Amino acid sequence: MTARYPAPEIKDLPEDIHAKVLEVQEKAGFVPNVFLALARRPAEWRAFFAYHDALMLKEDSGLTKGDREMIVTTTSAANNCLYCVVAHGAILRIYEKKPLVADQVAVNYRKADITPRQRAMLDFAMKVCQHSDEIEEADFAALHAHGFSDEDIWDIAAITAFFGLSNRMASFSGMMPNPEFYVMGRIPKAKPAA
Repeated sequence: MTARYPAPEIKDLPEDIHAKVLEVQEKAGFVPNVFLALARRPAEWRAFFAYHDALMLKEDSGLTKGDREMIVTTTSAANNCLYCVVAHGAILRIYEKKPLVADQVAVNYRKADITPRQRAMLDFAMKVCQHSDEIEEADFAALHAHGFSDEDIWDIAAITAFFGLSNRMASFSGMMPNPEFYVMGRIPKAKPAA
């Protein structure tokens, strides 16, 4: 993070944000920089994470958690967002249990080790990301052919659009990925001795 927009200290956060940051720290073992960078404006932090959670933690969707993170990683790469590619790429590797997938989709999803269904999903996400004004009925038909419902298609578009905002906020503010993200999901955890 840049000195222009210094992040607040955890101890100085409003009570609800403080509790959420500590919860994330307990689960992850560190505080992702986005949680502190956006906390400088508590009302915006609450709105951002409410929408984030509505999209990314949704239970009744035809998208898996891995699918969602794949959309974020791929479109964030198209938007040149270092923070989101590294952070969400780490989560993608964990959900998909594939240490190479995040790098593959960030560089060229068309050559990545993903399913045809995921490739169709990313084709659509990239069109929303770069040419949303050109979406037409054929784009929906291509996704329907892979079993996506209209609600799933809304989810793909909404995730892409939301992270377009996130990418731009992270990039303009100089938000840097936590070092922990770079290694997450790359090497399988050692299994405990029996």
